[in-house]
Amino acid sequence: MKITCDRQQLLDAVLNVQRAVSSKSSIPALQGILLKAKQNSIYLCGYDAEMLGMTTEIEASVLQTGTVVLSAKLFGDIIRRLPDERVHLETDDKNMTTIQSGQSNFSIVGIPAEEYPELPKISGERGIQIPNSVLKDMIHQTIFAVAESDAKPIHTGTLFEIGDGKIRLVSVDGYRLALREERVNSEENGLSFVVPGKALQEVSKLLPENDENCAIQVGSRHILFTVGSYTVIARLLEGEFLDYRSAIPQNSSSTVTIKTSDFIDSVERVSLLITDRLKSPIRCIFEEDTIRLSSYTPIGRASDQFPAKLEGNSVEMGFNNHYLLDALRNAEGDQVKVELNGPLSPMKVLPMEGNSFLFLVLPVRLKSEDAG
Repeated sequence: MKITCDRQQLLDAVLNVQRAVSSKSSIPALQGILLKAKQNSIYLCGYDAEMLGMTTEIEASVLQTGTVVLSAKLFGDIIRRLPDERVHLETDDKNMTTIQSGQSNFSIVGIPAEEYPELPKISGERGIQIPNSVLKDMIHQTIFAVAESDAKPIHTGTLFEIGDGKIRLVSVDGYRLALREERVNSEENGLSFVVPGKALQEVSKLLPENDENCAIQVGSRHILFTVGSYTVIARLLEGEFLDYRSAIPQNSSSTVTIKTSDFIDSVERVSLLITDRLKSPIRCIFEEDTIRLSSYTPIGRASDQFPAKLEGNSVEMGFNNHYLLDALRNAEGDQVKVELNGPLSPMKVLPMEGNSFLFLVLPVRLKSEDAG
């Protein structure tokens, strides 16, 4: 293999693909990046052989085609520090790879490409196209509610439902639920699958804020996202996802109209006494024209209030401050509608109009000493 390419393009590609590389693996090749010199380009691939694979191609002047696997960390560190705008790569028949740029010259030991596992093939594919900016927003507004523990592995991913000209993403972790829906130009119906949260985080980092389309292809066991020159392949999660429709309260006894920034600021203020060591719920009292918040921990008490409009019954509830803030920060619009159905039923956070998102936050039982 003998190529010349732009250093910045190569560095961007290496840093992105590197994120799919396995940090610990019994197969040395999986701790590396696969490089393939083609006719006018170089192909890069990172793969952890379990959950995630990422590929891309960049332009290159190719004098000799070939393949090699190079240590992802070492290769990335070298490219990052090269002094010139152009990089020359050359690999001999024993996989010794020379990297040269300006006056800098490195020779590093490569691994034969034959030792690199093949990426899975997508079989029985169905799929859709969705604007990059829309998918990025949808992931951002649901991924915060993905479960971090793997007590139920299926909940470490986000449920995708596609049908009737809509795409819906749903994440749950036992304490909250995030749902985001958009219309799409697709004839797919009844398509449902769960994508690992880790894969969605990587896709989100690659997605630009533009109206070009991301292509999603779904097979029986894997999913493929194509974002510009990148592809991300992930293994779908198996199992029974929560019946989220039955978890969403259908009725409410109170509806509150709230300025989102007022609620966020107030929660942040009364959270100042709460730490990982000194945990305490935030007490929220929803009244006719005011929401009063308070917290109590061994280091002190805090209280605050702000105006809001309540229709229905007054209600007093407790919430985990982080879960409450996550829901509010991911809500769209200057105002939100909050629906309540008593102190022990989940809080629903909704847009003022339409149903583009729905966040559920489960309440926390309050003790008398939390009263402030």
